[in-house]
Amino acid sequence: MLRFDHEFLPQRVCLASGQAPLILAREVERLGGTRVMVIASPSELKRADRVTADLPVMYHHRDVVMHVPVELAERARAAATEHRVNLLVSVGGGSATGLAKAVALTSGLPIVAVPTTYAGSEATTMWGLTHGNRKTTGVDARVLPRAVVYDAELTLSLPVALSVASGLNALAHGVDSMWGPRADTLDQMMAQEGIRALTAALPDIVSDPMNLTARERALYGAYVSAAAFCSAGSGLHHKICHVLGGAYNLPHAQTHAIMLPYVLAFNGNAAPEAEARIAAALASTSALEGLQELRSRLGVPCALGDYGFNERDIGDAVDRILPVLPAGNPRPINADDLRRLLTAAWQGADPRTIMDDSTKGTENKS
Repeated sequence: MLRFDHEFLPQRVCLASGQAPLILAREVERLGGTRVMVIASPSELKRADRVTADLPVMYHHRDVVMHVPVELAERARAAATEHRVNLLVSVGGGSATGLAKAVALTSGLPIVAVPTTYAGSEATTMWGLTHGNRKTTGVDARVLPRAVVYDAELTLSLPVALSVASGLNALAHGVDSMWGPRADTLDQMMAQEGIRALTAALPDIVSDPMNLTARERALYGAYVSAAAFCSAGSGLHHKICHVLGGAYNLPHAQTHAIMLPYVLAFNGNAAPEAEARIAAALASTSALEGLQELRSRLGVPCALGDYGFNERDIGDAVDRILPVLPAGNPRPINADDLRRLLTAAWQGADPRTIMDDSTKGTENKS
């Protein structure tokens, strides 16, 4: 029997290329924002100033760092209090959105997010903070942006390599949504659509980075995938990547792009219905083959070792990941399995090397 309890996000999502300043001003006014704090990294300074020019900005916060260190979150919270802001606007990728979430987590201030990558954080109730080399994540309705303003023109200057890594991070939200701890039929339907949209968009971005239609499709796919992920919850892929990012300061998008085929290879045959959905979204008869074909077309990062992850850290990483493994993963996983996954990802080895021995031979080489 088909049964589920599904809660949709209380969020307004606006997509209109070239219209970010106008729509942002409208949404800030709708939410009663009269004292705005803008959160954007120095690299986003020009775009942030342009899209927020018509807002009642009290303070610009530029201290944005990947994985949201706790001490930076505390400084941003203190600034929001000092300037008596009543609304937060984040402009940028997942780091800017994540810092805004850290402020909202303790203050309850509403957020309007203006993404410039395909990170997807703007569509979830999930937050993350890093203390030392340990990343803590959680779920809280207060951190969900009340409005999201998508403008594909803001992504045109995103370098192709980062567009690809960010896009595969978004695609990973869709894959993990197929078997997350709270996954239901609606999550899987949205995830499949998100994967399909990203699969169509990313090769067009690689061939023509100024293709605005492809950039719009990628933003759409990233949102749909992230919304599914918010409902389904963090699966094995994200649990691994959150630990790796926080503990070893690995780049967020690239880590997700590298780990994805290994987790898909590990879980795919144990979840045949989900695997079939992923394969269909990738326009392939096999989810892993379809993903590897897409990755080949995109020219993606392949090895964690290329981004600063050391072989000697694999054992430590296994110990860190074991306590946070998600409930109900399609295939049981133990320390030896994790070690094989991480070793393969560190090397950039063929993902089929970590498949179940009984099914490994059924996959064709790609």
